Amino acid sequence: MLDQLLAKKTDFSNAAVDDDGPSLKRTLGPWGLTALGIGAVIGGGIFVITGQAAAEHAGPAIILSFVIAALCCSFTALCYAEFATLIPMSGSSYSYAYATLGELVAWFIGWNMVLEYGVSASAVAVSWTGYFTSLLDHFGVHLPAVLTNAPLAFKDNQIVATGAYFNLPAVAIVLALTWLCYIGIRESSGVNTAMVILKVALIVIVIVAGWSYVNPDLWHPFIPEQQGPEKYGWAGIMRGATLVFFSYIGFEATSTAAQEAKNPQRDLPFGTIASLAVCTVLYIGMAAVLTGLLPYDQLGTSEPVVTAIKAHPELGGLRWLVEIGALIGLSSVILVMVIAQPRIFMIMGRDGLLPPVFAKIHPRYRTPHINTVITGVGIAALAAVFPLDVLGDLVSMGTLIAFVAVCIGVLILRRTQPDLPRTFRVPWAPVTCVLGVLSCLMLLYWENWYNWTLMGVWTVIGFVIYFGYGFRHSRLRR
Repeated sequence: MLDQLLAKKTDFSNAAVDDDGPSLKRTLGPWGLTALGIGAVIGGGIFVITGQAAAEHAGPAIILSFVIAALCCSFTALCYAEFATLIPMSGSSYSYAYATLGELVAWFIGWNMVLEYGVSASAVAVSWTGYFTSLLDHFGVHLPAVLTNAPLAFKDNQIVATGAYFNLPAVAIVLALTWLCYIGIRESSGVNTAMVILKVALIVIVIVAGWSYVNPDLWHPFIPEQQGPEKYGWAGIMRGATLVFFSYIGFEATSTAAQEAKNPQRDLPFGTIASLAVCTVLYIGMAAVLTGLLPYDQLGTSEPVVTAIKAHPELGGLRWLVEIGALIGLSSVILVMVIAQPRIFMIMGRDGLLPPVFAKIHPRYRTPHINTVITGVGIAALAAVFPLDVLGDLVSMGTLIAFVAVCIGVLILRRTQPDLPRTFRVPWAPVTCVLGVLSCLMLLYWENWYNWTLMGVWTVIGFVIYFGYGFRHSRLRR
């Protein structure tokens, strides 16, 4: 029994071959993959979480929180890059865990990736509604609150009813982007690249224009005196790091497009590392500007960038840019997540851990069309019902666990299959991988107990599905 649960996939020679009907279409080059990574990362983190984490936890030292989270992601990005050259499959960390840690762990990681891609897109869609309604306000259009808020809220560590019906704008944007992903990777990737160029340009404009009005006095004290268990001081910085880590989720989404990359061994490492580097610079720049424009304790709003700009009438014209940039940025995040999750399901279906319908490819559009519909409808349902604060931390936990598995996996394959051809190798692998594991565990340590409770419930649901279906239908075991 234990040997079956720990069974590993060891033959990667046929990794990129699609043998279940039509294959995916290879259309993505290095810059398309980089845009995919940036599209997944730049969104709610820069427009929402930055200000809230500064106000509630880290103060101006939110910059350090971003640096800590970036270091954690950097160690992991190098590990993802090596794996991408070894196993050019769309399964990402699920496939990497299957090759190194066995089937049970692979299922656990794959199930957590539903949190990373599926549930995180729901959280981003909730943020999208806030900026969309703010933009409509300029034109005198006011949607009823019962159609722009979640019917559930998280207060005093318990879920309560709000009286709202459902979040209509969040559902609408998710379903529209799901249709785009359904009809083709070339179309959805092209739209994503255009949105990435626009949102990066708008963010740079805000940073450059805002820098002229920064008051350096607002950065002192840089690390505010601690006022509670997770409020300011170094404890606040660490808690802030766990929050802003959510901002980095998705940089490895490039690996889910491995079977649609023209040259995955060469381009995937480039796309993964380049997207993380660009996003880190933009995050730190925006954090410095926000905390220099307005006292940090006033940034805890649903639109912190707009709040900071309002404090400076000279920057009034930037508000439109921020709101448009936020809508574009959040839309691209949702788009990439809807691209990524169906491809994870596709690989799990081909491995027999999910029913065969999950492995289907559309004969004309060459996309995992059924998975795309399932993913889009599921994301829309979550965004309609749940608020952002319930979803964000749970997503981060699932991602951190997947990162730990990838870092450990590189060390295992270096020992068990040292002769596999690697076009990219993690530098100083023993040190880099161990630091990656330790940094992820450190961020997990600062999660709240109720997040661990939710993670426990999520894990139990996943294992029920695995032992009810996946264990008996595993293609590796057959």
